Amino acid sequence: MARIQLINIGKKYKDETIISGLNLTIKEGSFTVLVGPSGCGKSTTLRMIAGLEKQSEGQIWIGDKCVNDMQPGLRDVAMVFQNYALYPTMTVRENIEFGLKNRKVPKKEREALIHDICEIVALTPYLDKKPQNLSGGQRQRVALARAMVKNPKVFILDEPLSNLDAKLRNQMRTELIQLHKRLGTTFVYVTHDQVEAMSMGDEIVLMNKGIIQQSDSPLKLYNDPDNVFTAQFIGTPAMNIFHFANVQGLQVGTGSKIGYIGFRAEHVVMSPNNLSNGFVVNGEILTRESLGSENIYQIKSEMGIFFVKTFLSSLQTDNHIQIMIPYDKLYYFDPDGQRIRNIGETTHQARQEKILVTSGGV
Repeated sequence: MARIQLINIGKKYKDETIISGLNLTIKEGSFTVLVGPSGCGKSTTLRMIAGLEKQSEGQIWIGDKCVNDMQPGLRDVAMVFQNYALYPTMTVRENIEFGLKNRKVPKKEREALIHDICEIVALTPYLDKKPQNLSGGQRQRVALARAMVKNPKVFILDEPLSNLDAKLRNQMRTELIQLHKRLGTTFVYVTHDQVEAMSMGDEIVLMNKGIIQQSDSPLKLYNDPDNVFTAQFIGTPAMNIFHFANVQGLQVGTGSKIGYIGFRAEHVVMSPNNLSNGFVVNGEILTRESLGSENIYQIKSEMGIFFVKTFLSSLQTDNHIQIMIPYDKLYYFDPDGQRIRNIGETTHQARQEKILVTSGGV
């Protein structure tokens, strides 16, 4: 396993800048997930680490080596692709063995490696089958096994589960987490799915437009977002965000200039008994959705719509409702969308009248 360092990395295609001034350290032995919307630069970053694309500027270090001018095959990196990239005319055994043969690994050693790896990924019964006779999950295991026999310092996985159905995707997530724990190797994983990122990574790097928005543990990103983008990208439903200028009845004793206020759907108290401990909102329930263990409400106020999540066993039946967000569950952002954490001792006053809030986008 090895630490990866990206120092002032830039990437341009002709006159278009895709990534600029990117600095990132991926911890040795971590399961680090690069996540973000399509076109944010995550796959480009991954390919630059692997050596499949050349950075326009900056340095890439894997372990104690600068790999800027090193060929992909010499970087001690194994890559698993979205489309598996298996040879259709070869059996499972031959697909896994192919790279070992190219590296002149002796036959006896090859057989021992294939046996051990296939036991780990449950492929032993399928060694003589060809890829077209395997399920999607089994093909993905072949791609993993082919990477594992190289015993690399770094595994790079580019949306490897996106071609699988939902049930199999969930199963493979669990298997990949267990595999990482067993191997202890540095994993770098790319996905656009925030649920996949949150459930798999011990470190998450959230990107947008070639810029790292936040790099942290899953819970840190969820509970302590650095900006509006992170707050709304991580979490389902997304954090309710509204312009502070549109909020009536909320006074905050601080010198900081506040641009936006936010709160998580599950932090809302429905039909509160005590109104003095939070920001009070009157609204109308537009939709009710029961998901078994939780209920999701879409609530309309005069200035916009927001979401509320509860874990009560029954749905709220009233159309008009009063809700409360505890003051310590409110998030504050400046006009540029950056988090304000230095609110300090604040004074909040909820007027005893209809209070209007909105989360109609930023």
